[in-house]
Amino acid sequence: MADLLSGFSGALVGFILALVGGGGSVLAMPLLVYGVGGTSAHVAIGTSALAVSASALANLLGHAKAGHVKWRCGLVFAAAGVTGALIGSTFAKTIDGQKLLALFGGLMVLVGMVMFLKRAAGGDPTVRLDRSSASVLLPWLSGFGFATGLLSGFFGIGGGFLIVPALMLATGMSLPFAIGTSLISVTGFGAATAASYAMSGLVDWRIALAFIVGGVAGGLGGIALGRRLAERKGALGILLASVIVLVGVYVIAQNVV
Repeated sequence: MADLLSGFSGALVGFILALVGGGGSVLAMPLLVYGVGGTSAHVAIGTSALAVSASALANLLGHAKAGHVKWRCGLVFAAAGVTGALIGSTFAKTIDGQKLLALFGGLMVLVGMVMFLKRAAGGDPTVRLDRSSASVLLPWLSGFGFATGLLSGFFGIGGGFLIVPALMLATGMSLPFAIGTSLISVTGFGAATAASYAMSGLVDWRIALAFIVGGVAGGLGGIALGRRLAERKGALGILLASVIVLVGVYVIAQNVV
């Protein structure tokens, strides 16, 4: 039963990510805790981080094929962020599971509120990291990368909703490139967080596998439906944001005494 519920949870997250384009991964941890059940907050974080990393890697390949990845910018951002993710995940393991869930609920409410805001599609699609731009871009990429990685590792999330605007602020790149490039960091942050938790025995590999398989299937369904509902993605995004806020409030209510 746990395998089926894990697969279904993964399918739901994959479906949402493919359909709306972000925000779905923040549902992974509460789905494992309250949907699958029998999973502690720390195991849920380690397991969901592994699943999100695998999903991001699969999506990265597709964006790279489309030419929407700024590799140098992405690798510098990710390298700084992986350091932050390792620090954040190490600190999170020392916090009581109930308190961690309450903090995560607060983050979900924040994510949902941010998703209500429209992201501008402007920016410079030609920006690149080279010798002439390194003195300007490197400090911004490293600083924003470390900060987002710290939050990603602490909460065990992909952090795409933070990484995309951070890349746009750090470099001025346009939204399509920020989305594609962000997947380098989502993959790296998730892998670093999962590795940290795995070394502490806090990853359920069987559940992670079921979650990943379900996520692939759900992603295919989300892509197919997304083509039919292309003109309604804005409304779907608002609906998802509302669900995330409500789930966040529920998680807080369950864990704040």
